[in-house]
Amino acid sequence: MNIASLLRENAKSFRTLPAVTDANRSTSYADFIRRTGTIAANFHAAGLKPGDRVALCMENCGELLEILFACWTAGLCAVPMNAKLHPREVLQIVSDCGAKLLFTTPALVDALAPVENEAERLRQTICVGTERYDRLLAGDPIAPFETAPSDPAWIFYTSGTTGRSKGAVLSHRNLLFMSMAYYADIDAIGTNDCKLHLTPLSHASGLYAIPHMLRGSHQIVAPGFDPGFLVDTVNTHSNLTMFMVPTMLSRVVNGGLHADMRTENIKTIYYGGAPMYVADLERAVGMFEGRLFHLYGQGESPMTITGLAKDSHASDLLGTCGIARAGVRVRVVDEEERDVPAGAVGEVITISDCVMSGYWNNQAASAEALKGGWLHTGDLGSMDERGYLTLKDRSKDLIISGGSNIYPREIEEVLLRHPDIVEAAVIGRPHADWGEEVVAFVVRRPGSEVGPEQLDTLCLDNVARFKRPKHYRFLESLPKSDYGKILKKKLRDIVD
Repeated sequence: MNIASLLRENAKSFRTLPAVTDANRSTSYADFIRRTGTIAANFHAAGLKPGDRVALCMENCGELLEILFACWTAGLCAVPMNAKLHPREVLQIVSDCGAKLLFTTPALVDALAPVENEAERLRQTICVGTERYDRLLAGDPIAPFETAPSDPAWIFYTSGTTGRSKGAVLSHRNLLFMSMAYYADIDAIGTNDCKLHLTPLSHASGLYAIPHMLRGSHQIVAPGFDPGFLVDTVNTHSNLTMFMVPTMLSRVVNGGLHADMRTENIKTIYYGGAPMYVADLERAVGMFEGRLFHLYGQGESPMTITGLAKDSHASDLLGTCGIARAGVRVRVVDEEERDVPAGAVGEVITISDCVMSGYWNNQAASAEALKGGWLHTGDLGSMDERGYLTLKDRSKDLIISGGSNIYPREIEEVLLRHPDIVEAAVIGRPHADWGEEVVAFVVRRPGSEVGPEQLDTLCLDNVARFKRPKHYRFLESLPKSDYGKILKKKLRDIVD
């Protein structure tokens, strides 16, 4: 069972229809399959073997989708990553998964040049729009390689609490189950549908390109969230589906963009990735009634844990994440893995064919996350008598800013590299636009005058810009328990 094989078979009935359109070209399904088959043939000609990993650090473009399907055609495993990552973070991911190739886009290629020299197994970095990429499109295509349902198809790297990303291994079975749950819970898809990609294809938007493409939907790829492009696309295409993080949906709702849209052309807006203020959501329901689907998932169970259906966006349910998705079991448990009573808070755990097989090359983390066969999400929540899940907080102090996950310890470890910083603690502070922003509490070595500018430079040299603290607070000491544990709750109490 190969996702690329399924597309090849299904596309026999819609070969002439548009598959992918971006700013540079529009490709029919016949051309898309030919291009992906030819790239796959050149992967094999270059010596790549089934199961090898191919990394993608790319801004949004049509080529990202064709590289994904080319990897699957060749029996390879794709490793898409956030294009905003710092080159050091890209190097860590490429090295961890042992990627043989790295694909990128023109605006990123210079910054990523050192990765090719430092990643031991990386043979080549290929930038789209260059002669090197064009050579991959020369020759005869091959048919999709035979793969087992459990073979890795996509490694989704998530931020790690130890400062190193962990790669959730998603199989062809996982991605097919995810697609079937989409059809069961969200929408039936056909050749008259369009999917607008406003957010990175390396994450939620790209994952749901799969169920859409398997049914002949037209993929329209935007370089990013451009309000003008959004309005124009909504006004010229019908049966549109798109993903928005809550900050984007809030901008549409509160910025008056909907007034310029033919909202009847919108079929579905699925949103998630961070909390959304109920007041904003109430306004969104008034503007897009019957078109909103709230999903809760993780990279370890992509897009598919619970969902609040279109017809369930009633006022008393807007603060919830909905109910378990089709074919998914969800529980809320205590520290002994016992179900807690309705309304009580515990850890959210889930089991389904969407749950990853484990973390790449990390048995200890896999065993911890998949205890008893259930994915332990690390999220704290409660479930009512009807099965509606409400998230209360995040264990491990995860910060979500603008839909991106930020683990405090990753930033703390960078700050502690400075010789004049003796203690550091990072927390999230509520932010009206981004959900949360990063605040760092630091203790300087006596006599030191290190300030925010030097710490900003240190962070920008080591982590992505969106992860750096937006504010620094300098303290004489950090509050601690009797056992020496930093009490972040007290820091949250004193943050401005």
